[in-house]
Amino acid sequence: MEEPKYIPIIGLEVHIELSTKSKLFCRCPADHFAKKPNTQVCPTCLGLPGALPYTNKEAVNSVIKFGLALGCKVNNFSKFDRKHYFYPDLPKGYQISQYDLPICGGGKFQVGIRRIHLEEDTGKLVHETVDGVKSSLIDFNRSSVPLMEMVTEPEFHDTESIISFLKEIQLVARYLEISNADMEKGSMRLEANISLSPDGALPSYKVEIKNINSFRFLDKAIEAEMDRQEKLLLKGEKVVQETRGYDEVKQTTFSQRTKEEANDYRYFPEPDLPPMDFPDSLITELKAQIPELPEAKTIRFITDYKLPNDFAEILVSDRKRADYFEEVVSLGKGQKFSAKTIADLMVNKKMDENYPEPPGFVRKILELTSVEYSSQPETEIAIIEVKAENQRAVDDYKNGKGEVVGFLIGMVQKKLKGKGNPNMVREKLLESLQK
Repeated sequence: MEEPKYIPIIGLEVHIELSTKSKLFCRCPADHFAKKPNTQVCPTCLGLPGALPYTNKEAVNSVIKFGLALGCKVNNFSKFDRKHYFYPDLPKGYQISQYDLPICGGGKFQVGIRRIHLEEDTGKLVHETVDGVKSSLIDFNRSSVPLMEMVTEPEFHDTESIISFLKEIQLVARYLEISNADMEKGSMRLEANISLSPDGALPSYKVEIKNINSFRFLDKAIEAEMDRQEKLLLKGEKVVQETRGYDEVKQTTFSQRTKEEANDYRYFPEPDLPPMDFPDSLITELKAQIPELPEAKTIRFITDYKLPNDFAEILVSDRKRADYFEEVVSLGKGQKFSAKTIADLMVNKKMDENYPEPPGFVRKILELTSVEYSSQPETEIAIIEVKAENQRAVDDYKNGKGEVVGFLIGMVQKKLKGKGNPNMVREKLLESLQK
């Protein structure tokens, strides 16, 4: 197999809307999804002259907890900045974001985390036909919703590791209960910075792919962009630093605009908001609120409960379900059934869906496991009788029709009035049929 000529160098920008009750700089409701356009706005989030912002403390604390969960350093001093650009969904002509003093600095979570900062979300453009005319409408319900942005170091080299990382990030946000991180609702949005290197060194350019709203979409967009860049480089051409989108129909990326540099945004400190000071005591207090995170819980489920890897991962993927499992295990201590049996009934049989409360689940397991099975002699007698009464089926089995075994098992269970041990019935029946 031919060695690839270029090594992909990829960094991510992950935007997560925080599940606070109110917006970042005003008291308007932050839950904007599917609400009637422009019904959750006020002078502050509409950027009207004279309206002053004030900071949502819960949003700030959510960013600190997320940063601590990812091993980041929380900066004791932080501030907001104005990021200037002109676009219809940005009513003030600038976005309140963070530049040189983000809430969280460097950390490590599978890859290096460069920073995590807090900013206000923009409005949303809605493209519709109005009175027969194609129009772009603006819904400001989303404007000033708290948006957390995490920037990774450019340490990814393949899409598989990127998707795995992002799914874990999504799960961490949900475990911390700071966001649903629901990509279908736009509360988790992705951007990728992609370069190709002949030797693994960081190239002098990067191409940003924006507006990614699903893991599948991201996978395809990155692969398409790597393919485009490789073709250019093989022809001896330079790759232009720019921002591109992804056309899923054509399965190609397309140019949107030249990639901006920091000085294009004319950052300066936000004069209407005071700087933020985070004492060590606050950071310690917030750190104590962080629950056991998904990766640690998965390892513990495998180690302590002897669960197969896939069982542990499925249970841990939903914090409430993982807690339910542990409560059932606790309630069932001293009984004959194991933690693995509980996990099997939840994962494969989805039995927990029928029993909202763990005690009901435990009672059902006790009912299922308290069946007194027929003895081995009773089972063997039933098999002899069934074979005698169903000679044709026995002959069919001996002639290679293995599917009749199910029928014969059913007839044996009927004779035993459903009290046959399934494993014993099958084992003894097959032994008898092979004689």
